[in-house]
Amino acid sequence: MPDVAPARPRDPRARARLRAPVRASALSEWALVPLRLFLGVTFTFAALQKLANPNFFNAASPISIHAQLVAAARVSPLRALVVHLIGLSTVIGATIALAELAVGVATLLGLFQRVAAVGGALLSLTFFLTVSFHAAPYYTGADLVFLAAWLPLVIAGRATRLSLDGLVRARSAAEAHRGAPELVAIPFSAVQSRCGHFDQGHCDALGGACNSSECPVLAGPSSSTGDAVDRRAVVLATASTVLVGGAVAVGVTVTAVAGRVVGGAVPPVAPNTLHAAPGAPRTALGVELGAARDVPVGTAATFTIPATGDPGIVVQASEGVFDAYDAVCPHAGCTVGYYAQNHVFACPCHGSQFLVANGDVISGPAPHGLAKLTVVEGPDGNLYLK
Repeated sequence: MPDVAPARPRDPRARARLRAPVRASALSEWALVPLRLFLGVTFTFAALQKLANPNFFNAASPISIHAQLVAAARVSPLRALVVHLIGLSTVIGATIALAELAVGVATLLGLFQRVAAVGGALLSLTFFLTVSFHAAPYYTGADLVFLAAWLPLVIAGRATRLSLDGLVRARSAAEAHRGAPELVAIPFSAVQSRCGHFDQGHCDALGGACNSSECPVLAGPSSSTGDAVDRRAVVLATASTVLVGGAVAVGVTVTAVAGRVVGGAVPPVAPNTLHAAPGAPRTALGVELGAARDVPVGTAATFTIPATGDPGIVVQASEGVFDAYDAVCPHAGCTVGYYAQNHVFACPCHGSQFLVANGDVISGPAPHGLAKLTVVEGPDGNLYLK
């Protein structure tokens, strides 16, 4: 029989290169602090902005949660589910705002950080699937970017730097008369040089039960005392949560009241809807949409574009002058509404604004303006889409 060369043993150090270091998340605590602060501030601000603006809960407003759900029911891959939630828009809006606030405050303070990060990731995923799924190019949809930004914090979990979690762990360790749970990163070669049991990628300190990629010394011991410290940490963290929750509740109340009393939010005027006769034939003037009197000067009306089925919107800017557009926002496919206070079209999903006169973009992220339509008033007093 031919000689068969013996199989070479696998070098555990090669496998170690493909694995994360022991307690790898702890090594990135300081690096993740700027990301944590950004996400915490952003979600907190977004929540307070919703709670302070009564138009967010006003179904007649083009920036309301109701308008956003109506738009999502048209473009979202979850439209079959979203369409049933439109009637609960106020409850859903309040839930989203409070969830954003809880996630933002917990992330800022560093309290139950992995739970907060998971919550932020789920919110971002929900916004992506309902609002910005069709954003083109895909990287212009902020929700997908936020989802990716939350994942490092989900992986890292509880951090001790600039966080209540760190203070709680230090306090619980002090009450248990143990040293502060500080983690110190040292090269593994330093561990090897001080460990007389390491040889050829293996350590015999525990009867060969460990190797160069998983060191029980670096991983830390597990003991009943450690469990007791964890129980103390849970009690302290729960007490901190109650105190923070009470402060947040007061802040939410003050914010909501201030937004309604001194915020100056002007209730929008709900647009009318033009109801053209089903199968209305095209005449010399175009397809009849409805009576011009249903669109008084300074107001808007919505209709369905027969050729595409897209929503359309028309505004009588001045006597006898009608500006009409395809109401689909070119950014992510949401439906814009007319905001009479500023005389602009506004997208409820990402805040793009468009001029009424020509549909041009005033502020992004929409890449271009609205598609212009031609609507004229006929001698019979009806509006026609050419």
